[in-house]
Amino acid sequence: MPSPIRFDPSLEAVQPDEDEVHAEMIRVFRAIQETTLKDYGHAVRGVHAKSHGLLTGRLTVLPDLPGPLAQGIFATPGTYDAVLRLSTNPGDILDDSVSTPRGLAVKVIGVPGERLPGAGGDTQDFVMANAPSFTVPDAKAFLRSLTLLAATTDTPQVFKKVFSAALRGLESAVEAVGGKSPTLISLGGHPETHILGETFYSQAPLRWGDYVAKVALAPVSPALTALTNAPLAVNGKPNGLRDAVSEFFAAHEGVWELRAQLLTNRESMPIEDAATPWPEEESPYLPVARITVAPQASWSDEKVRTLDDGLAFSPWHGIRAHQPLGSVMRARRAVYPRSAGFRAEHNGCPVREPTRRLPTHA
Repeated sequence: MPSPIRFDPSLEAVQPDEDEVHAEMIRVFRAIQETTLKDYGHAVRGVHAKSHGLLTGRLTVLPDLPGPLAQGIFATPGTYDAVLRLSTNPGDILDDSVSTPRGLAVKVIGVPGERLPGAGGDTQDFVMANAPSFTVPDAKAFLRSLTLLAATTDTPQVFKKVFSAALRGLESAVEAVGGKSPTLISLGGHPETHILGETFYSQAPLRWGDYVAKVALAPVSPALTALTNAPLAVNGKPNGLRDAVSEFFAAHEGVWELRAQLLTNRESMPIEDAATPWPEEESPYLPVARITVAPQASWSDEKVRTLDDGLAFSPWHGIRAHQPLGSVMRARRAVYPRSAGFRAEHNGCPVREPTRRLPTHA
């Protein structure tokens, strides 16, 4: 493998109109949240509003990592408490038969190191989705997709279900000839499979101490890997994914491997274009830690209050050694705090960083 490229601020290329783009994104996010607040009487996230599992576990840094991987939180072996939130992409809460991309956010607790500006507490978040690259390259394109999402937020579910079923059929036809359409999947054509078999990716890069990387979280315990691409019928089951996660963790432990893909080629691995996956033949994802989740109740009123309503997940909750990079990540720095603030304001539930171990069976 070529030598990894060292981090330098010049790797980013901030555009002169980003403040204006971010301001419009904040407005669109608020419009989505105001619509869903009116519908539900409860404030939810502007994207990834629906949770399917709220889990507590432990992240263990692997020993004897080579220097370029032993960076930031992974510089020395150790074990940390962690919270995991499984979700799907839309900003409204839909029946699971409207099949959209899946997300997994991880919050690691008790992390030492110099904090990013505005990052309170002592946590490190990794925000991921189940595709190696983002659906759009940059913040301007992100704004266009958000505007479309806002325009369809109040569309009756019956139309979204019909549309999703049609898109799944098209996506199945594409995959039958060896392809995959991120556009069809993002619009509602995601295959009806078990969420716990997915591999999740940061999609956009972050600083990796002296270097730069993307991260991925892949299932490795046999009970989880058996669910990769496993069909899951959710028709007639509005919360079928949540039920499946609850059923799994009632009886099984889950183990994932956290992996890092180091930047080794500035041309084929762009920082500012999040829609371009970094070639794994040039730089593979390499293991740096494991996350273990013991059998537990993955859904309860208490967990909804403390982990769903009471927490916010952002790649900007963390240490300077893992500073998010690129246009999409900079947009998240502007937008995500406002989204969390809207929830806190309207739900009467403070959103703050945890400073203690959270109960496994809450």
